[in-house]
Amino acid sequence: MPNLRTSVALLLLLTVQLSFWTPGLSYEQLLTLSGYLAFNFMSITMVLAARPGWLEPPLGGLDSMYQLHKWTGILAVTFALTHWLIEMADDGLEALLGSDQSLKEADFSGLLDSLQDGAEDLGEPGLYLLAFLVVITLLRWVPYGYWRYLHRVMPLIYLALAAHAVLLAPLKWWQQPTGWLMVLLIVGGAVASLQSLTGQIGSSRRYKGLVQAVRQTSANITEVVCDMGKRWPGHQAGQFALVTFDRIEGAHPFSLAGADNDSGQLSFHIKALGDYTRKIPRKLRSGQAVTLEGPYGRFDPDSGRKNAQQIWVAGGIGITPFLAALENRLINFEQKHPAVTLHYCTAGAVDDPMLTRLQQLAEHLSGISLHVYDSLQGQRLTSNQLQIHDHKVDIWFCGPQGLAKALKSGLKQQSISLRFHQESFEFC
Repeated sequence: MPNLRTSVALLLLLTVQLSFWTPGLSYEQLLTLSGYLAFNFMSITMVLAARPGWLEPPLGGLDSMYQLHKWTGILAVTFALTHWLIEMADDGLEALLGSDQSLKEADFSGLLDSLQDGAEDLGEPGLYLLAFLVVITLLRWVPYGYWRYLHRVMPLIYLALAAHAVLLAPLKWWQQPTGWLMVLLIVGGAVASLQSLTGQIGSSRRYKGLVQAVRQTSANITEVVCDMGKRWPGHQAGQFALVTFDRIEGAHPFSLAGADNDSGQLSFHIKALGDYTRKIPRKLRSGQAVTLEGPYGRFDPDSGRKNAQQIWVAGGIGITPFLAALENRLINFEQKHPAVTLHYCTAGAVDDPMLTRLQQLAEHLSGISLHVYDSLQGQRLTSNQLQIHDHKVDIWFCGPQGLAKALKSGLKQQSISLRFHQESFEFC
């Protein structure tokens, strides 16, 4: 299910679209309304896929944009299937609800008539392809390396369905707000599709550099240091980049492990969670080319509410953004920062390469209370161990989803003003 932020955004998008709709009850009303909503949500999905920078602040970061992208895609397919089912039941619905001739598709002749027939023929196979791609994306039936190539077909499907929508929509729509909204969204979706097909998505935020060092710090964690020179625009603690080591494999999101120090050297701690990340220690070499896109993200542990108790919770590789935040505090020691209680969950404290650095930073910084939980020793963090002592509490979380759910469930029992900050990507 979508989180609260995504649910509110979806409701707002649906409300705006319906505000442009002229209500009525007929077979054509149901048919055109379902098609209108399906294609509008499809257009919004394409726009979100283009990662426009201006949408990051209002939506709360790229991770929230991707969550919204996922659910607008689901709604697009849902309304498209509804549109198809209504068309299949045309005789029965027309007999039951009556007909509205003003909403009939435009009657063209000559070339436009041929184009209209072609656009109508594209509708059903386009729907099947769209539904197939959405299903395999949600169920993850296809490895990412293959899926990303399949997903590149999406802009072509969109453009085909755009022709279907434009040529089969009632003519009177184009003189009404209903059609004006569709035109606006079609233009946005078409531009995003062309950006995707030409490889221009994120191009203004791409930077080329070299891999400087590759160190396997533990059995399943590799530290990769990249030298981006002076081209890198800088980043904030808690942000991430889309990193491409292999053009065929494509970009993967990794958290930036250190604070920005204007040197152009960036480090990533990459955990072996899948086929690609397991190969990194063997495949990466010093001097190899790397492309970074970003920085992205709005996970800033130092931006909590004033006078709220600050609690940071990290699980495993999720300590990365907090290490960056602590390093940033060390660099900017003259600035005043609120006290923090940091809970770190690890699977083997003795061999944890990041625990030593974490303890060093905590020792050199005032106002940091560090608590470590080693699962190999049977230690588990629960909501009762968070040491909450204020009514207003900000919790910044980066770690396994199961731990997040357990903490949230336990915190529901407490009467506090709580904000639980968590990015929606799997890597964090």
